[in-house]
Amino acid sequence: MDPIELIATCPMGLEALVARELKTLGYEDLLVENGRVTFRGDALAVARTNLWLRTADRILIKMGEFKAVTFDELFEGTRALPWPDWIPGDAEFPVEGRSHKSQLSSVPACQGIVKKAVVEKMKERYRTDWFQESGARFVIEVALLNDIATLTIDTTGPSLHKRGYRKLVTEAPLKETLAAAMIQLSRWNPERPLYDPFCGSGTIPVEAAMIGWNIAPGLRRSFPAEHWPILGKAVWEEAREEAYDELRDDVPLQIAGSDIDPAAIEVAQAAAKSAGLGKELKFEVLPVAKIRPKGDYGVIVTNPPYGERLGDKAEAEKALRQLGSIVTQMPTWSSFVLSPNKQLEHYWGKPADKRRKLFNGRIECALYQFFAPGGLHPKRNKSNDSGQ
Repeated sequence: MDPIELIATCPMGLEALVARELKTLGYEDLLVENGRVTFRGDALAVARTNLWLRTADRILIKMGEFKAVTFDELFEGTRALPWPDWIPGDAEFPVEGRSHKSQLSSVPACQGIVKKAVVEKMKERYRTDWFQESGARFVIEVALLNDIATLTIDTTGPSLHKRGYRKLVTEAPLKETLAAAMIQLSRWNPERPLYDPFCGSGTIPVEAAMIGWNIAPGLRRSFPAEHWPILGKAVWEEAREEAYDELRDDVPLQIAGSDIDPAAIEVAQAAAKSAGLGKELKFEVLPVAKIRPKGDYGVIVTNPPYGERLGDKAEAEKALRQLGSIVTQMPTWSSFVLSPNKQLEHYWGKPADKRRKLFNGRIECALYQFFAPGGLHPKRNKSNDSGQ
């Protein structure tokens, strides 16, 4: 198979992390753009990236890109693409769409034009006027941005943040992809303790444990592309075997979390158990003012309540102040706090060493990064623990 042009989509602000993950997997030919990273790979790359990327949303096959300001241009541009090379005659191929800052602003109309063009192209190869669409699923997407149409096929299905371990959730849960991004930005490693004092449904501790044990985040779920004849089951079997070989479940973990809500702790414990980490992670019901994380040179990674969707704003601010007070008593610990509250540094009485803009859903937040003064682990150098 010739090299495939692929797109890893992601939330705004995580593009550099996705690019870093792709480079770690061996994919160096990258183009980083807003909300996506384009790269090239083979059939195995489709399986590997779906299994391994922690901060991406989906892996798409890029079929083509062209200017389209009229429906005729959209039809002809779509029809010119090699759809039958990917889509078998019995496949189901629905079309999804979105449009932004483009003359072709009616998404339903664009979806209909693309569907018609793909059908016409398929008729040429399969010599039929009717497609039952009863086989494997190939979701086509037409994305229009500034009058440029990008046509893709989704290999992932439900977003990659759906790891499969979280059966229950608390109100306003943190997505797994964002939790993994926060941990990666902290440069935490399993030699160090990690604590989340507002753990909610346990997403940050579970994601940290998966990173610590090098568990491929997609290992417990399935993907539509596993049923595509053009890729074959062998590449997925190979990728999964590689992932199992890379697993390091003999590494000791020092990961814990707490929350004032007993129901949240029950959800967190259930998530940890579902992920196969029930015996490795420690959770307890505890208000933030009473936390006493164990160990030195640790990392706090947390997403405190905002007061916008959960609870009372005054209580949320009080919790932030209490965490800041506790942190001052932990001189060897670094803290990474995701919050939309622009007064956090004021509450803590000091400026963050770094701030990074991230979005929790549609809420614009900052990841406030406070590095321990002189508290870097003696076995690690500063460049490794800078949080950059």
